[in-house]
Amino acid sequence: MPISKAASRGITDEFSRRRGPKSGLVVGTAWGDPVLTAALEALMPDDRLTVVADRPAVEDLRAALDAEGSWTAGNVTVVASLEEAGPVEQVMLAAPVTVEAESFIADIETLRRKVRPGGVLSFAATLTAPAREEIAELVAEYGIGSDLIVRSLPPLRIHKLRIGSASDGPEPRGIAPAEDLAPAWRASSVPVTPGMHVDSNGVIAASLLLGAAWAAKRIRPRSKAWMVPAAAALPAAGFFRDPEREADLRGEDDDPSAVLAASDGRVSAVETVVDERFGAAAGYAGAEWLRISAHLSVLDVHINRSPVAGEVADLFVERGGYSKASSPESEHNAACYTVLATPRGRVVVAQRTGAVLRRIVNRSKVGAALAKGERFGLIRFGSRTDVYLPAGAAEAHVTPGEPVRAGETEIARWI
Repeated sequence: MPISKAASRGITDEFSRRRGPKSGLVVGTAWGDPVLTAALEALMPDDRLTVVADRPAVEDLRAALDAEGSWTAGNVTVVASLEEAGPVEQVMLAAPVTVEAESFIADIETLRRKVRPGGVLSFAATLTAPAREEIAELVAEYGIGSDLIVRSLPPLRIHKLRIGSASDGPEPRGIAPAEDLAPAWRASSVPVTPGMHVDSNGVIAASLLLGAAWAAKRIRPRSKAWMVPAAAALPAAGFFRDPEREADLRGEDDDPSAVLAASDGRVSAVETVVDERFGAAAGYAGAEWLRISAHLSVLDVHINRSPVAGEVADLFVERGGYSKASSPESEHNAACYTVLATPRGRVVVAQRTGAVLRRIVNRSKVGAALAKGERFGLIRFGSRTDVYLPAGAAEAHVTPGEPVRAGETEIARWI
């Protein structure tokens, strides 16, 4: 089954977002395959890539790599069977999973042995894959990311599994520290122009409204009622706009001491609070936090980004009220907490609901690595974000009333 470029980007993303040196393994591919092409494009001088191809295609693949030049051929090893490949930091399957459950279980056990502890196994599966129950169990235990690729026929879901941990400590740890990663590619961010994307929620909302307009026009051709949902489609999509930010292109010159805003909006409070929830189970003693809160109006961009680089150590939701996000009572609104493990201590981002629709979307998972400024969710429609930093370890660089932009505005600095 051919795989789309969008799906291949999702499969190879954990490999390509690393600056290296890194090692990867592409399984079941041939020259010109989109997954192999994406992996080759991500290669850096010190990287190593192993390719498993069908035996009749091995020589053709080697010849094609030689034609690309000595640099590419020197970084890539082609083998005819998985047994010939050594353990690597990321295994990528070039073909979607379509086999029966028994075959999938046998194959996945072999593939897992090819992933170094803390490494990642990435693959695509059709939504009706025969082994979908077995895949769901694996995702529940090892999953660090999942993307639905609707721009494939049939639609595919990309799964990323963290195999074991590179650390014996209480925090999840991959082979590559989060500080060395570029922001992950998100299938949920649909490009409209080079500088402007729309979150998939906006695409769905606009499509539903346009569908309602079409249905209203068909049912009552002489009525103007269809114009109401049609006129609302563009504002609905605009609410979920997702502009490209400096963080999306950040390089090695990134300032490691800077803590960035988690959302657009205006700073509503800068204060020291006591909270025991964010790490007692992991032996983290910090209870005092510097909390920087920002209120988002309905006109602000509602995409949330990670303020620092770190690995998701915990993720939990707490019930609460639905007061207006700009009011003091929003302190007790329903919220989703993302707890990040960083070299400087734990950092927490709270996504708090507002009074309208009250919907939080969080796409991170425990064990996943978030680069600084990486998208990880959104809130709709009015909302508030809180960034918690260990008290005494950082100092605020904003004051109440200041505007902030997610992934760009420096709200604090590590001391």
